[in-house]
Amino acid sequence: MDATVTLFILVYLAMGVGHLPGFKVDRTGAALLGAMLLIVIGSISPKDAWAAIDVNTIGLLFGLMVVSAAFTVAGFYDWAAQRVAELKVGPSLLLAILIVVSGVLSALLTNDVMVVAMTPVLCAITLSRRLNPIPFLLGFGFAANTGSVATMIGSPKNMIIAEALQISFNDFSRMTLLPAVVGMALTWVTLAALYRGRWQLPAAPPAAGTPLAPAVATPWDRVETLKAAIITLALIAAFIFTDWPHMVIALAAASVLLINRKIASGKLLEHVDGNLLLLLMGLFVVNAAMAATGLPNEVLSALRNAGIDLHSPVSMLLISAVISDLVGNNPTAMLLTPFLAGAENAPLLGAAIVLGTSFSSNAIVFGSLAGIIVVEQASAHGVTISFMEFLRAGLPVTLVSLLLAIVWLYFLGA
Repeated sequence: MDATVTLFILVYLAMGVGHLPGFKVDRTGAALLGAMLLIVIGSISPKDAWAAIDVNTIGLLFGLMVVSAAFTVAGFYDWAAQRVAELKVGPSLLLAILIVVSGVLSALLTNDVMVVAMTPVLCAITLSRRLNPIPFLLGFGFAANTGSVATMIGSPKNMIIAEALQISFNDFSRMTLLPAVVGMALTWVTLAALYRGRWQLPAAPPAAGTPLAPAVATPWDRVETLKAAIITLALIAAFIFTDWPHMVIALAAASVLLINRKIASGKLLEHVDGNLLLLLMGLFVVNAAMAATGLPNEVLSALRNAGIDLHSPVSMLLISAVISDLVGNNPTAMLLTPFLAGAENAPLLGAAIVLGTSFSSNAIVFGSLAGIIVVEQASAHGVTISFMEFLRAGLPVTLVSLLLAIVWLYFLGA
């Protein structure tokens, strides 16, 4: 048991700091290494390890990654970023439009893929217009996290929770759509107030070597975009109007898109985040081995004795918000959902985890993959978003969003 607990702690330590301390082992490597060592030392049998991996969640996520990748290779994300950033509107309205676009796309497509594709274009175009890119990039990243809570398919953690708790597409959105919409509005109000009078870059020319012209790597292919859009609409319709397994629907959509006379399947698969899939598979095994020790049940009993009710949606919201900023939102979702087994209000508790992990992830740079991507992509294009700059904007956005979530959970019957 001691070895199992030690490996579990080391794996989640790596989730928090981004790597295994003292080694060049990133999050994915740590999850896989932990899973393999647990099998080697006998904490979990190979058969039980394979059984621990939730095929439904992995299959659903893979299928949706392929769907989102179809928009990437069709040049849709680049085209959308250009069209938004080139609108002849004032900075405040431009920020509002960008937040809406980011939120909507994140709700319908895997948000991390969208952020990777659109951030460089937005960065380059705002610089070329002599606009301060920071509020627009932050708004874009914050909205990706906030908007993603609107649907079950908005992010990997949503899929993890929905599959684990068997929440339907309709029920999921019924509990999360309104706070997602209001949360995006609050994001705009907060950033517009914080950056009022600071929309423009100084008159001095930008530093040498800063790219100003938006380089669109992928030309927009209208036919392929239309094809991907039709498949996406059919996929969402199937989620809403049928009781077919979510994984089967997603894999069917991915299969249709992979059969293509124009775009090689390998081109699509290049944009599938294999590292994330492997990370989740490793965590499924690590968590299963830890559960077999019986320690999680002891911890749960201790928390109940201390007066902390994990079956209270507001408590779950706050706990998930804190843990998410320590180890990341996907690991948090995987860590907390087993504690919901047998709860009468499990779907509402699942919604609390989704809202808590998503809204809190805007507080600090490493709170979400979307935030990390925005900061790193901005740096590559000559724009520095410091930790404190991110915090000054992200913390108030997070606080007002979490307050909104608490009020909403009470309205739902928390």
